[in-house]
Amino acid sequence: MNAERILKIFLRVYGAVAGLAIFAVFMPRAWMAATHEAIGLGKFPDGAIVEYLARSLSALYAFHGGLLWLVSRDVRRYAAIIAYIAVVGIAFSLLILALDVSLQLPVWWILGEGPCVLVISGVVLVLLAKARA
Repeated sequence: MNAERILKIFLRVYGAVAGLAIFAVFMPRAWMAATHEAIGLGKFPDGAIVEYLARSLSALYAFHGGLLWLVSRDVRRYAAIIAYIAVVGIAFSLLILALDVSLQLPVWWILGEGPCVLVISGVVLVLLAKARA
């Protein structure tokens, strides 16, 4: 399998996983609160801003997943957009890593978010470079 085909598949898998966030947009608040407590983050805070941020961030992740699927259809044509997504993903991963550490989130959260996005974005850049060659 060539790099272009692998990149298409990789972007689609990444997009599908990110797209699953759409469920959280419509998730009942009680489920959000139960999940928050179940993963060890304590009582889910009251207030509209907390629910707004959880739902809008989930919607943004779902939007990102859809964009990944769209650009995966023609990786040569959308190479510049894919490169942008990957480079911004690297910057985002470093920002998120610093934020997670500063907020003293659980270690599993810190290791599972920023570093994962960093690796995924790096893989996209490598695959894109190979597909362009």
